[in-house]
Amino acid sequence: MKSAVAQDRDAARDIDRRPASLFTPADTAAVDYARDLGDPGQFPYTRGIHASGYGGKLWTMRQFAGFGTAADTNQRYRELLAAGGTGLSVAFDLPTLMGRDPDHPLSLGEVGKCGVSVVTLADMEALFAGIDLGAVTTSMTINAPASMLFAMYLVVAERQGVSWDRLSGTIQNDILKEFIAQKEYIYPPRLSMRLVVDTFRFCAERVPRWNTISVSGYHIREAGSTAAQELAFTLRDGVEYVQWGVDAGLDVDTFVPRISFFFNAHNDFFEEIAKYRAARRIWARVMRDRFGARSEKSWQLRFHTQTAGVSLTAQQPYNNVVRTALQALAGVLGGTNSLHTNSLDEALALPTTEAATLALRTQQVIAHESGVTSVVDPLGGSWYVEALTNRIEAEALDYFDRIDRMGGMVAAIEQGYPQREIAESAYRHQRAVDEQRTLVVGVNAFVAEQESRLPILYIDDSVGEMQVASVAAVKANRDNARVTAALGAMQDAARADGPLMEPILDAVREYATVGEMCDALRDVWGEYEERAEF
Repeated sequence: MKSAVAQDRDAARDIDRRPASLFTPADTAAVDYARDLGDPGQFPYTRGIHASGYGGKLWTMRQFAGFGTAADTNQRYRELLAAGGTGLSVAFDLPTLMGRDPDHPLSLGEVGKCGVSVVTLADMEALFAGIDLGAVTTSMTINAPASMLFAMYLVVAERQGVSWDRLSGTIQNDILKEFIAQKEYIYPPRLSMRLVVDTFRFCAERVPRWNTISVSGYHIREAGSTAAQELAFTLRDGVEYVQWGVDAGLDVDTFVPRISFFFNAHNDFFEEIAKYRAARRIWARVMRDRFGARSEKSWQLRFHTQTAGVSLTAQQPYNNVVRTALQALAGVLGGTNSLHTNSLDEALALPTTEAATLALRTQQVIAHESGVTSVVDPLGGSWYVEALTNRIEAEALDYFDRIDRMGGMVAAIEQGYPQREIAESAYRHQRAVDEQRTLVVGVNAFVAEQESRLPILYIDDSVGEMQVASVAAVKANRDNARVTAALGAMQDAARADGPLMEPILDAVREYATVGEMCDALRDVWGEYEERAEF
């Protein structure tokens, strides 16, 4: 019987290989250095927004974490910070993401499973117990109920004695990608945009260091888009948010510098690097030329990167360490400003402490042992990378033109356009995997007869029972008349087209639940139901 090595060698011999492409100076003949590249730190920022690259400061190592109760996740945060993590990133469970309390019938079996359960201010207080919010940056991946969770964070800071003008971090707050890809929306698109724009207004006035939105291509890519589609739809979402802010009377240079982006780092190493370079160039030109932004801060695209969860496999899970390392390196060579590396066990369950620590160590090895941070934009000038950057930019701008002709991204979403494009791309990819035109090691090539077994972090339904009891206790000890009045004030503001963050903050201080606050707006705005696409 052949050894596993011999079987792999024979399998590799049977797989057709396309001839490798060759790139020459002719492929970059149209590239003008001053116009298209510039030095790092100079418009159009293709080579990075900082002249010194990572010479002055490394990217933020921000590991995404959340599970079970707030106390459970608080312990994981402390472990990550002790291991050298430099930022926190909150994963919320599905009921929280959908604006439902743990005792809602639709929450059954989901509480604390894919993230932490946060229902009232009491949970947010427990989540950050013993962590100085003035000394860490925090990212929160929440969209439809983003204003409510952000308000809880602000009140926790308030009670810690940390002034809001010292707070630094990001609320994802990107509702458009929910309609496009992840589907965790509540209200109709145009009404949802009111909440986003109101956050822009509020933070410009009260929380000036906070990133008010993280425009997310990550979930667009996870849903099956190509790299060019991820870039196009993400940046065009960003343009839509800016237009809505301007239409609401906000000055571009007041709120755009606090817009950040969130991209995927997928398997095609050079394509991902080119994607990030093209993103910076497109954004710089659009902000300056389309919106007339005068501040360099408005031109400079800042982005977080997460390695591709969809690329991880349950089969041969240790291969995921290699995938993640290559994807993380692409993010670094592309100039990411912060980075999350996925854990090897995420195709099976939530990460164990050991797997999460190894994922963080992957970033630390790249930062401190690989030598790549000692050179600014080391791939700049590569005939292949520059040609690829131009190609992805052109594909993205072609999507811009189509969406503009439809009347903008909200109108395109209402027509189902980006949803159809992503679905078709996902279908083509799966066909390629099924037909072995695209190889996935351990899945449709180099398959092992016996799989490795990993320890699993299991969250049982007792978390849901604990959260239901906890919410009941909060309701029994709060002033329910004041809660009712605060929820009524939220509804009055929603009907009158008034500012929403202030009444939301008042409701949070009275320990209103996420479900109660979201239901207050549901009663006024209704729930969105996506039309069927075939």
